[in-house]
Amino acid sequence: MKPNIAIDGPAGAGKSTIAKKLAEKLGYLYIDTGAMYRALTYCALKKGVNINDQEKLTDLAKRVDIFLSANEDGQLKVYCDGEDVTPHLRDPKVSQCVSRVAEVPGVRHRMVELQRKMASAGGVIMDGRDIGTYVLPEAQLKFFITADLGERARRRLKDLEKQGYEGDLEEVKKEIAMRDDKDSTRAFAPLKKAEDAVLIDTTDLTVDQVLQLIFKVIRERVKNDV
Repeated sequence: MKPNIAIDGPAGAGKSTIAKKLAEKLGYLYIDTGAMYRALTYCALKKGVNINDQEKLTDLAKRVDIFLSANEDGQLKVYCDGEDVTPHLRDPKVSQCVSRVAEVPGVRHRMVELQRKMASAGGVIMDGRDIGTYVLPEAQLKFFITADLGERARRRLKDLEKQGYEGDLEEVKKEIAMRDDKDSTRAFAPLKKAEDAVLIDTTDLTVDQVLQLIFKVIRERVKNDV
């Protein structure tokens, strides 16, 4: 069975980009856990569910059908009850609320249940904030991707502008800092580096350079068995 690869890190560090490209090169299944929480957040906002009501959010998580699929071009699509919600995942309102939704224990239990089921056959690359510590603690390969706050804010602003949203660098930086604090201090499965994860600071690195570092670790650890 192919090993699973866990990639964790704070918002804007580049972990999703790295995970997607790594999956393409290895022929693995890429699972964007953050997109799953964003899909649920968008669904909650659309349905008028109070994001401060943990019971209603848990109930929604149990009822909606969230799944990931790649189109013919290999682009990841996220569906919520059959609706392609991919274009809405980076909506500023979703970004403001997703951390609150993700910290609800009932929501996380449901999402983790789905994620572990997808990873049960091996050959999965999963990125998020608690993959190596909670979702897939037995993953054979773990990486913690980070970057300084200013660089992460610049990357997030660039992504927003590409999607047609306007933004202010200082506001984006403030939002990411708040997200970091919420993610790292939440009581249930907080953001933290797994003890056996390899730390990679991407602040001054290109995507290709990060991939080279990861492949070096893979070669050393699994002797080309990936």
